[in-house]
Amino acid sequence: MISPMIPAKTTKLRKNHSISRIIKGGWQLAGDHGSVDRATAIADMEAFLDAGITTFDCADIYTGVEEMIGDFIQDTRMHRGQELADSICVHTKLVPDLSRLHDLTNAEVEAIVDRSLSRLKIDCLHLVQFFWWDLRLGNPLKSLEVLKRLQDKGKIKNLGITNWDVEGISQFVENGFDIISAQVQYSILDRRPENGLIAWSAENNMQLLCYGSLAGGFLTEKWLGMEDPGYHFENRSLIKYRLIIDEFGSWELFQHLLRTLQSIGHKHRVSLSAVAIRYVLERPQVAAAIVGARYARHLPETMEAFTFTLDKEDYTNLNAILYQSRGPHGKVYGLESDRTGRHGRIMKYELNTAPGTKKLVNGT
Repeated sequence: MISPMIPAKTTKLRKNHSISRIIKGGWQLAGDHGSVDRATAIADMEAFLDAGITTFDCADIYTGVEEMIGDFIQDTRMHRGQELADSICVHTKLVPDLSRLHDLTNAEVEAIVDRSLSRLKIDCLHLVQFFWWDLRLGNPLKSLEVLKRLQDKGKIKNLGITNWDVEGISQFVENGFDIISAQVQYSILDRRPENGLIAWSAENNMQLLCYGSLAGGFLTEKWLGMEDPGYHFENRSLIKYRLIIDEFGSWELFQHLLRTLQSIGHKHRVSLSAVAIRYVLERPQVAAAIVGARYARHLPETMEAFTFTLDKEDYTNLNAILYQSRGPHGKVYGLESDRTGRHGRIMKYELNTAPGTKKLVNGT
């Protein structure tokens, strides 16, 4: 008898870059997401690490998050040893302010990297995911060249990008940059990467790191059977994904999706959320799903995603719902890049080197 395949918990983006297939997201620990018990959040990172989730996602603009992860790495190093601390892989981002794109200097780019190194208390950033709010402004190629030089100097191991589609990424690949990953929004509610990015990624040795896999918590039992809450929420994450549900279809269709995910979960003896994560992990070119979590209390449900695989019947039932969905359509991050639209208006564009403040030449 052939044993069922056990879903992989780790994968490689390159020979020198191994990651867990579930990544602990850090956005929920930043500002605008409600109060965070900093000590508990740092302590709970140990539970993720012990569960095999060795990869942590953050950004230079996630207020306080790089510092939290840095304190966790230092605590692991001191109390559990250098070897375990070295197993922690951190994916951060470099996100210059929109207002600074036209005159961002090479020195400022390096200072931002140095600041991330200092915050994270490590000697080399495992992955810097580059983002530029508007590729028509300034010289993003020049800033990426700075990151490549820092990679050559040993300050950065690998380079990735965030929130661009084929048109944006290809210009950098064509200029000789080895872009190993693209962090993009991808869930059963938002399948825009299937509109060309997945095929291009397969041809160009690039894999996807997918955030929004649980749509900010909407793809959990919490929302099953709930009335439409409208758009007034305590944080931007919920607003962001409520807008995505709107693009997907009616609230009734969303509830139908939740009921179907729950039914599949009952069949496999796992949670609704595990089914949503598993769906993303089984998509072509997907290396990992980023699951945002302030604390570790939902970790058991998250880890259930590694205990089963979706079968033909599951996909038939899910596809029957997806066939009815309205969208979202278009390119990855296309809706969000329209700064006048309702998706773009909730974004904050000045969280790094705001005008009127001291430029980051000293990494302060």
